[in-house]
Amino acid sequence: MKRILLIITFLAVTITSFADVFDRPSELRFVVDSANAFTAGQMAALTAKLDSFDIETSTQIQIYTTTNLQGYDIVDFAQRLGEGWGVGKAGFDNGIVIVYVPKTDTTAGEVTIQTGYGIEPLIPDATCKRIIELEMIPCFKKDSVYEGFNRAVDVCISLTKGEFKANDYQNNNSGGFWDWVFDHIVLCLVLGMVGIWVLILLVVVIYLVCTGGGGGGYSIDTSSSSSSSRSYHSSHSSGSHRSYGGGHFGGGGARGRW
Repeated sequence: MKRILLIITFLAVTITSFADVFDRPSELRFVVDSANAFTAGQMAALTAKLDSFDIETSTQIQIYTTTNLQGYDIVDFAQRLGEGWGVGKAGFDNGIVIVYVPKTDTTAGEVTIQTGYGIEPLIPDATCKRIIELEMIPCFKKDSVYEGFNRAVDVCISLTKGEFKANDYQNNNSGGFWDWVFDHIVLCLVLGMVGIWVLILLVVVIYLVCTGGGGGGYSIDTSSSSSSSRSYHSSHSSGSHRSYGGGHFGGGGARGRW
């Protein structure tokens, strides 16, 4: 009789724990590290970055590491988590869920990025795949799990803010986001140097013309225009008690193994 009761209790606890995984937490938990992939400092740094991003734009990125997908495929697990927790803003569906399962001696490591309906146009499936292959898996192979997540999060933030477009990232064959940034910095420096020499030449020509013409004056218009970045903004409180917004997921994203 005792054995039967123990079995029933075990099954009840197991079934309850399975259901609880996808129940929405009462407060935000942007980094859930069930696989112990991060140090306390790394968790704090990631959480602070994701929390600040949520406050600024209302876009939510959820990181979840685990050693037990509880029988689900990793993509299915991530979508259920995103739906159950309501990652993203209701009406905008601007949530991103990243689920990570570490590699073991007997199983391959797995990672997936799943996007809400509102994020899919900004981060298409092919771009999710590229982020995984360029930013995450190379770091995971070196046991630099935090670096892989940090790089992926930076790319996702830049894409959703419109700092560069998915096509720019997708067509970049240099090997990663930071290489893309470096290439564009070098290009800007080169163009800047060319611009300086053109400006110097222009000033010299204007000076010679004005001097030869008897002291006529001139003026230069230095007004500049600014462009707005594409992002999901809303009236978003930074109060102590905040929760998930209720975003929805429709199957957008990608997965990878190593």
